[in-house]
Amino acid sequence: MDEKFEEQNKLPELKLDSKQAQGFLSFFKTLPNDARAIRFFDRRDYYTTHGENATFIAKSYYHTTTALRQLGNGSDAISSVSVSKNMFEKVARDLLLERTDHTLELYEGSGSNWRLVRSGTPGNLGSFEDILFANNEMQDIPVIVAVTAYFRENGCTVGLSYVDITKRVLGLAEFPDDSHFTNLESTLVALGCKECLLPVEIAKSSEYRSLNESLSRCGVMITERKKSEFKGRDLVQDLGRLVKGPSEPVRDLLAAFEYALGALGCIISYTDLLSDESNYGNFTIRRYNLDSYMRLDSAAMRALNVMESKTDANKNFSLFGLLNRTCTAGMGKRLLHMWLKQPLLDVNEINSRLDIVQAFVEDTALRQDLRQHLKRISDIERLLRALEKKRAGLVHVVKLYQSSIRLPFIKTALEQHNGSFASLIRERFLDPLDNWTDDNHLNKFIGLVETSIDLDQLENGEYLISSGYDSQLSALKDDQESLEHQIHDLHRKAANDLDLALDKALKLEKGTQYGHVFRITKKEEPKVRKKLNTHFIVLETRKDGVKFTNTKLKKLGDQYQKVVEEYKSCQKELVARVVQTAASFSEVFEGLAGLLSELDVLLSFADLAASCPTPYTRPIITPSDVGDIILEGCRHPCVEAQDWVNFIPNDCKLVRGKSWFQIITGPNMGGKSTFIRQVGVNILMAQIGSFVPCENASISVRDCIFARVGAGDCQLRGVSTFMQEMLETASILKGATGRSLIIIDELGRGTSTYDGFGLAWAICEHIVEVIEAPTLFATHFHELTALAQDINSDEQSAKKLEGLANFHVSAHIDSSSRKLTMLYKVEPGACDQSFGIHVAEFANFPESVIALARAKASELEDFTPVATAPHDAEEMASKRKRDLDSDDVNRGTKRAHQFLKDFSELPLDKMDLKQALESVGKLKEDLEKDAVNCSWLQQFIQ
Repeated sequence: MDEKFEEQNKLPELKLDSKQAQGFLSFFKTLPNDARAIRFFDRRDYYTTHGENATFIAKSYYHTTTALRQLGNGSDAISSVSVSKNMFEKVARDLLLERTDHTLELYEGSGSNWRLVRSGTPGNLGSFEDILFANNEMQDIPVIVAVTAYFRENGCTVGLSYVDITKRVLGLAEFPDDSHFTNLESTLVALGCKECLLPVEIAKSSEYRSLNESLSRCGVMITERKKSEFKGRDLVQDLGRLVKGPSEPVRDLLAAFEYALGALGCIISYTDLLSDESNYGNFTIRRYNLDSYMRLDSAAMRALNVMESKTDANKNFSLFGLLNRTCTAGMGKRLLHMWLKQPLLDVNEINSRLDIVQAFVEDTALRQDLRQHLKRISDIERLLRALEKKRAGLVHVVKLYQSSIRLPFIKTALEQHNGSFASLIRERFLDPLDNWTDDNHLNKFIGLVETSIDLDQLENGEYLISSGYDSQLSALKDDQESLEHQIHDLHRKAANDLDLALDKALKLEKGTQYGHVFRITKKEEPKVRKKLNTHFIVLETRKDGVKFTNTKLKKLGDQYQKVVEEYKSCQKELVARVVQTAASFSEVFEGLAGLLSELDVLLSFADLAASCPTPYTRPIITPSDVGDIILEGCRHPCVEAQDWVNFIPNDCKLVRGKSWFQIITGPNMGGKSTFIRQVGVNILMAQIGSFVPCENASISVRDCIFARVGAGDCQLRGVSTFMQEMLETASILKGATGRSLIIIDELGRGTSTYDGFGLAWAICEHIVEVIEAPTLFATHFHELTALAQDINSDEQSAKKLEGLANFHVSAHIDSSSRKLTMLYKVEPGACDQSFGIHVAEFANFPESVIALARAKASELEDFTPVATAPHDAEEMASKRKRDLDSDDVNRGTKRAHQFLKDFSELPLDKMDLKQALESVGKLKEDLEKDAVNCSWLQQFIQ
């Protein structure tokens, strides 16, 4: 196995003579500087890359600079690295599908004559699709976005256009945004944007940093373009060529936009859509409305683990990996990707999806039948794209045919279902299938294939036009067979003349050099030498035998070769004609692809819901302005799917006016983060039409999920942990509404206790009083629980904080051993103590440190309601202070630190028990002596 891997990734040898090397170097110097472009040069059997690109490839993919070679001599020499075809595919997939910081270019040629033949970016995979997905399914659809922003004093207006080249869709959007670009970020996430075009002027503006950070959070490549490219002139004319249907609706749509038109002009120019005639009349254009789907920013996507990550230990770590039980090749996965980024807001459409999932859950036989049939469906969308781009051959047509003939089985399976949702299945799937598969649509395509393609040859791996499809092809086939008979007759006659056994001694062979020839072994040659020299023409004598012919065989062979060439030429013309005819069915296959993808994803939801050890349940969905969020026996679907987890379910009841805002306290590792995340995950699942891991669920539709569940430093952008935390929280405060869901974990921990607590308190009040969104707020600031207590007799104050409730994750402490056991149950009420010191015990801190920590904590902590309802941070600080002499405290803490230092330096691992006890006893005795004159130390020793 290791040898095979090494062989596949072995560095090919760079074979260039001095003249070739000099010619290439002269060409290479003419290439423009582009820090993002990784340029490969096709050397037929392998690829090369040079200069800084070579160093990048060597370090990033070979993980060593020993792979580098020098091309040329002296000061003109450049670093080079050779790359095998397997490694090139790996690099291409990583650059275009995983990273967002490079583009890819491929050149062909020789000497000093090279030309660019392929180019691609993360947003426009372009001509690399066949390489990227030759052995891999296309799981996500890359989208390019162009953005213009018009800044005002209190925000800006964003004009946006996007293109999905795979599905041939153009889109426009225009919306107001804040200084953090909250709406833009949600739009980029929903569209699955991989690349963003920006005017150079915006990139140089003071507001660019905030915009850049928003794009970076979404993992989007930024491509700067000249302002002159952002123009809306000639759009009606250009779209008239690209968009199918009449031009009037297009003109009406464009009239509704002011800022987005320039972005649309830029994106058409950048993707060069008009240069490819196969695009003409095949695009659709639409308005993208932010209010059509639930908005999710990049922080929420990460917090809820919606999409898979390279670091995932298994596929169930992400919601996509868990839900992805799709059967079709690629189509279902791409639709699931899109649905997870665009959860629904329409209650009727959500319930429609849930109805179908329920039908599949209740009918196990239907579910199993459909899965078996869908497994045989090819990636119709990609096959169709190959047809439209005129890159297809008979193999693509045959795959479409093989998928088409599975549809009657899918129809039969759906027709046999007689459950309560049979009429919905009829309306949603069967009626469209009947329409697409009638004699004027798909059946006509099936007839075309069965008439034109030789299906019998498929078993041999050959894709040929049937000879009976065309009279000229049929005549050529007859001529070919007639000549074959004549040649075989000649073979038998020659065997009789030479008195040799047919096929055993005298063989008939066909080669590229001589065409049809006879061959005998050198052993047989002496027996027939006389006849061979008089009646035949000897062509060559080698170890494996003697090849010879005669005038009749040569004449027949030449005629046969001519007929074969004519047959191939005719085949080629007919293949082009059949492929072109197949492409005319594109509308049919587009409809079928959408239908089968949707069926596949809903079936995947049902399969997961029914096959889990604890089955999922159907949620009750209510509009956003009515109803509550009630999740009984709620679980986290990804956590419970791990083999080592025995998940403990919890209830979450976000009830308007009672527990709409929940403060959740409890120990580290007690399950707070998991609990608040699982609520967000369950709501997201429900709004894409999936059952949820609960016993019972009722969900008021949310228009947005905001999540701030931990932040890390980003030194490259100069952003500290606390600053990142504040930026994310600012997005929540500016973007959230009463119809959103807010999830906050450990807000304020990145700064001092007093500052952090003050911010957390103010933010809680603002959310409850102003935003009024259902919120789960997990914290270690136990003082915040006072917000939910009736500590103020002022009626107005009490009214402001209506709907706020305390919950805690429970833990048990054994009274004798003082050991902590996490119970992972969420219960009403505030947590009455902190468990940080117990967690430190789990980490095996020294007992003396634990004891000192307990003493210090008991000195500082005070959970009385009066102490926990300060009006400002200064008042809170004063109530925490104790009447201790500052010199006494300083002297005592210095001595305590010395004791800990001396203890940590004891070589306990080299001492026996007696020595260790004596040494620790001596340290303790000295500490007690010094504590006689220090009241601060005495409180820890007594």
